[in-house]
Amino acid sequence: MIKKIDVRQIKVGMFIHDFSCHWMDHPFLRNQLLVSSDEEIAKIKASGIHEVYIDTDKGLDDKDAPTAQEASSALEKEILDLAQHQPASPMRVSLAEELTRANKIKDQAHQLVRTVMHDARLGKAIELDQVEPVVQDITESILRNPGALIGLLRIKNKDDYTFLHSVSVCTLLVAFCRSAGMDPALTRQAGLGGLLHDTGKALVPDEVLNKPGRLTEEEFELIKKHPKDGYDILLKSPGVGDIPLDITLHHHERMDGSGYPDKLPAGQITTLAQMAAIVDVYDAITADRCYHKGMSAAEALRKIYEWSKFHFNPLQVQSFMRCVGIYPVGTLVLLESGRLGVVIEPHETNLLAPKVRIFFSTKSNTYIKPQDVDLSKPLGLGGGDKILSHEAPEKWRVDPMKFFSLT
Repeated sequence: MIKKIDVRQIKVGMFIHDFSCHWMDHPFLRNQLLVSSDEEIAKIKASGIHEVYIDTDKGLDDKDAPTAQEASSALEKEILDLAQHQPASPMRVSLAEELTRANKIKDQAHQLVRTVMHDARLGKAIELDQVEPVVQDITESILRNPGALIGLLRIKNKDDYTFLHSVSVCTLLVAFCRSAGMDPALTRQAGLGGLLHDTGKALVPDEVLNKPGRLTEEEFELIKKHPKDGYDILLKSPGVGDIPLDITLHHHERMDGSGYPDKLPAGQITTLAQMAAIVDVYDAITADRCYHKGMSAAEALRKIYEWSKFHFNPLQVQSFMRCVGIYPVGTLVLLESGRLGVVIEPHETNLLAPKVRIFFSTKSNTYIKPQDVDLSKPLGLGGGDKILSHEAPEKWRVDPMKFFSLT
């Protein structure tokens, strides 16, 4: 049985099933291990991990600890309660109208980040006059319909992850700032920081950056240099502002002081760096990599909410949920009718009732003609259904993103 415990309850002989944090936030070579010494327990605590999941079939039990299912149910209830009070931002055009433009912007931004990384590796300064127009295009696409570009960026080739991750962080951070009502000039600077935040990875050897497995402690230390390396590269770029520098240097800081490179406490991490940290992890854990399968957007959101007690600003996480919805664009959902669909647009005021593209019947276990359903509308007006749960595509052996961009 899987149970969730506080790290203070860990004992020698327990089997760690999951560290309850992003894999880049802990120093262990594997995500599961049998605790064999007090030194290992001390290392777990020192790494900034606050809660873990244990497997009582493989190690000692904690009889008072909640099961993983109980912990998950309590978390889901909190999130559903929050959704009642967090309206989404309005859109100006439909998904279908924005998809073609968004696809071109995605390709342009992808190529730009490739060029930036190449130039950084050669020791060249970043040409901001090439970067700023792309950030502006991303911002305008988000203003028209944030779901289009965000949805398209869910699809990443493993070989292009580093570049598309930067485009995703820029896009999500711009959407986050817009949802929070921030000034347009501030939003553009945040977007610039998002697009350039991983520039320092240009100096990380490819065999470490793309290693198909857990990093050694030495390799982990190399990776942890990239925020400062990126900051130093941007400092050489004429006209770069304080916000992109701050986001680049501090997007791996954590609210409990366990982050890097400066182990800043909560009070010393700026709001935009806190927001960038949330967006960075959200995109990272939803992506397929050579060493792990990405989780669904809805599951990633729930993990970040769970981790926000220690690593992220809880209020900012709730704000991010308002931005992307508790069923983010691209999420596979099971409806009360027994149909499966992919979320294509959030509703402007009801996060529990997005627009969904139906494409599969679980009752007949067959694909059906795709149909868009607005869950906020009653039966007879294109609605009349309700989300029961978010689902793992692997469970049903379907790829919801194949149906996302149908027009």
